[in-house]
Amino acid sequence: MFHIKGAITTLVLSLFLSSLSYGNELNKPTFITESYPPYNFETSGLLKGIAVDLLIAASNKAGSPVKRGQIKVYPWARGYRATLEEPNHVLFATTRTKEREPLFKWAGPIAKTKIVLLAKNDNDVKINTPEDIAKYTVGTIRDDVGEQLVKALGVPDASIKPSSNADSLVKKLNTGRVDLWAYEENVARWFIKKNGLQNSDFSTVYTLKEAELFYAFSKKTSDDLINQLQKGIDEVKKA
Repeated sequence: MFHIKGAITTLVLSLFLSSLSYGNELNKPTFITESYPPYNFETSGLLKGIAVDLLIAASNKAGSPVKRGQIKVYPWARGYRATLEEPNHVLFATTRTKEREPLFKWAGPIAKTKIVLLAKNDNDVKINTPEDIAKYTVGTIRDDVGEQLVKALGVPDASIKPSSNADSLVKKLNTGRVDLWAYEENVARWFIKKNGLQNSDFSTVYTLKEAELFYAFSKKTSDDLINQLQKGIDEVKKA
């Protein structure tokens, strides 16, 4: 009987230690991104970009490599909700704001970012104060920082026209179905060019926020994992 109890105790302890080891490996969480070039995007079936490359390099430095093939590409709203509600999820590249600060744990930064309002030049849009934004219709991505920022400025829901992807917003802005597009400036310019349009036909008419992009971890993720990635990022940036 003693030997059986001892064997059971050893097995339970072994499984417990194994689960701890599994949980503290940086490559075990679910990594989620979106099409957000030049930070993260797919081309010819390969996921690449500034944020993807930094994640790969930093996880290699941490000794727990994340593979490109394990990173999931979701629409932003889906990835954002999953990371808010489920443990051991990582969403990137995520703009770190005061409103989002308590919702996630953070590692980074990845790069500086500027969230702006773009308009088509033909429409002669003028934004001098935040109150002026409500005079126009604003295209946004659901749960994107651009949408959150215009809402924080008091723009009414009736003026906000959300979409699930940037390609549709480029088309809406170009055809006048929305007057403004709230989005990251570099990414917006990339999508304008991708859709065969001229960036010179569109102007930044207002800056909503200048901030930095980070890897956002769900709140229930182990601090050890965040520390591993942060250490890896710091080492990559020192090299």
